[in-house]
Amino acid sequence: QLVESGGGLVQPGDSLTLSCAASGFSLDSYAIGWFRQAPGKEREGVSCISEGGDATNYALSVQGRFTISRDNSKNTVYLQMNSLKPEDTALYYCAANPTYYTDATISFNPKLWDYWGQGTQVTVSS
Repeated sequence: QLVESGGGLVQPGDSLTLSCAASGFSLDSYAIGWFRQAPGKEREGVSCISEGGDATNYALSVQGRFTISRDNSKNTVYLQMNSLKPEDTALYYCAANPTYYTDATISFNPKLWDYWGQGTQVTVSS
């Protein structure tokens, strides 16, 4: 089971850190991805990280603002989000997959991810 936390209501320019914790299995054998879905829009990939944390990918819309990291000793993956914008408002999900794809076009395809959390809401509004 994957459980996201850390979402909330913030103002533009603020920061948030999302967490994705696993229970019942060890995350260190899985690549982890963060996705988001805004109302009326398709789910889109935000960032992903390889099993060992040595490779990452970011959507162009978040590059330079978001940072993904993992602490396998805590069985947790993080998404640090800085300089948040209203267009970042969405339900954020984490997902797990045993394979990390270096090609973002592939890695950000939601259909390739095996396990999903329930999501945590991020709302950016003044």
